[in-house]
Order: sequence, then structure tokens, then C-alpha cells
Amino acid sequence: MKPRKIPQRMCIGCQQMRSKREMVRVVRTPEGEILIDESGKKSGRGAYLCPQVSCLQAAVKAKRLQRVLETPIPEDVWQDLQARMEATTPGA
Repeated sequence: MKPRKIPQRMCIGCQQMRSKREMVRVVRTPEGEILIDESGKKSGRGAYLCPQVSCLQAAVKAKRLQRVLETPIPEDVWQDLQARMEATTPGA
């Protein structure tokens, strides 16, 4: 039996390839809403981040999330991402 292929995605913060399941997906829905996609299956344009504060900071500094999603990111989404990264980063 053939082993299953694990989907890989690139983090927009650190530019490293990782398993899709390990990453946090931010999606712009067809209606233009910006959401954190828990399931990884919502329709729309997506961007992936490692669950680390340093990756989020790098993406913010270079404005990569806005560029990838092609829209300004609301402040509440930034705050939600920051809280999520701090909760999952060891020692934070």
C-alpha cells in the first residue's frame, strides 16, 4: 500500500515549508471577510502561518498577510492571531 502524501504549505512569516496541519490558516472568504480558519477547509483565498509569535511578527513587518490576501486586515483579526500564537508558543 502506498503511503499517504502529507500536504505542505509555506509560512508567510518564516518562509519555511511545513505540514498543513501544523499551521494556522487565515482566509479571505468570497464575501471579503477575513477569518482564522480552524478546519482548513473554508472556501476563499488562504495564507498560512506557523503557530509562533516570531512568524506573525515577520508577516506583520513585511505586510505579507495583506499582500497575500489582497486586502487590509482588521485589527481584531491581528489581535486574535497574536493571542493564538502566544497561547501555542512554548515559553510565551
